[in-house]
Amino acid sequence: MSETSDLIKLYSTRILALAAEIPHLGRLEAPQASVKKRSPLCGSTVTVDLSLTDGRVADFAQEVKACALGQASAAVLGAAVIGRTPEELEAAASALESMLKQDGPVPPAPFDGYEALLPAREFKNRHASILLSVQAAAEAARQAAA
Repeated sequence: MSETSDLIKLYSTRILALAAEIPHLGRLEAPQASVKKRSPLCGSTVTVDLSLTDGRVADFAQEVKACALGQASAAVLGAAVIGRTPEELEAAASALESMLKQDGPVPPAPFDGYEALLPAREFKNRHASILLSVQAAAEAARQAAA
């Protein structure tokens, strides 16, 4: 199968639908922490703002300038992030990286929506963009908790 047809299959209807409906787009006025991440390979960037209450994400916003895969990943994160602890976000970031790079399992609920990105395993040049949002959220949550 050609690389072009593989890419067409990768950008499935489900991924494109996720990319079109990213929750919590924008920026927070007064976040406890803000983290910007950039993929040097493709230039995708994500900025995450968040605040914690009682050790859990209470307010969250993200600015996403990424390919459809990065946008889909941000959508999965946005749907699951409210109420999560820094440890849960760290575990989700690790599980997603393992899923992509070591053929690990799909992250557990509430992050199981990353299953839509399973076909991206074979496209190593897309992994960094997919990881940006969840890694930025985990880092921001660590900063906010400190």
